[in-house]
Amino acid sequence: MTTLRYIELKSGHADNGPAWIGYVTSSKTGRTLYFDGRGLVKLKGQRRGDSGGNYVDMETGESFWVSGVKKNGEDRHWAGSGKVLVEAAAVPAYLQAVGAKALDRSRCEVTDSIRQTDIARLTRLANATGKGWEEFS
Repeated sequence: MTTLRYIELKSGHADNGPAWIGYVTSSKTGRTLYFDGRGLVKLKGQRRGDSGGNYVDMETGESFWVSGVKKNGEDRHWAGSGKVLVEAAAVPAYLQAVGAKALDRSRCEVTDSIRQTDIARLTRLANATGKGWEEFS
């Protein structure tokens, strides 16, 4: 299932990390999200990563914040700054979600650079090495 989400890299950036609005694909259990070539594993319960994220990249250990898109268009943390990259294919859905006719160019920029994710490769990696959900429980 694909869903429109806000994704922000927290590791090494606090609230100013690179951020995207785009489509994520979830695993059958919903514990792993696939986005931009990454497998992001949800931290269990209210746990947060060292950098404040709620998901961890299964390959790199980097911390990410993933959430739904805010209707007011203010997805970044109040202390954060920087433009949010909006996946080109997701622009119509994002505009509908925020009730706008055009992107706020002071906050957003369209990108075509989001990579396809090889979900089969990441699933094999998680199953072969044990780098899946259980590691972050």
